[in-house]
Amino acid sequence: MRLPPGEPDEGLNLTPVIDVVFLLLIFFLVATRFDQEEEELDIDLPEAVQAQPISMTPELVVNINQTGGYTVYRKPYSDKELLALLQEARRNNPHQKVRIRGDANTSWKHGVAVMGLCNKAQIRDYTVSALEVP
Repeated sequence: MRLPPGEPDEGLNLTPVIDVVFLLLIFFLVATRFDQEEEELDIDLPEAVQAQPISMTPELVVNINQTGGYTVYRKPYSDKELLALLQEARRNNPHQKVRIRGDANTSWKHGVAVMGLCNKAQIRDYTVSALEVP
């Protein structure tokens, strides 16, 4: 069909493309918020001369507060409960990773205890978080 003379061509309609881009932007903004929730606990990390970057693979984060208490997913755990949680995580994922975040003012024995629990649960891939000193 021939267009009447004098009417301009409208061109390509980009409205659906812009809608999809905004939806993706909102999705990623909401999804990244859940990742940060575990790191918002009030823990003063110790300092290290050289710290390694955090990997992007899913991992279990064990927080150790000043008194030596363990917290995972904002829930406190005893030694036995933490061992059971680690064993369950290992059964669900044979390549389970654990990140240990201990308060700088707590005794190192609590971090070593978590490493021992990881070994009992046969989890060999665990790391310790620390702040990098400039």
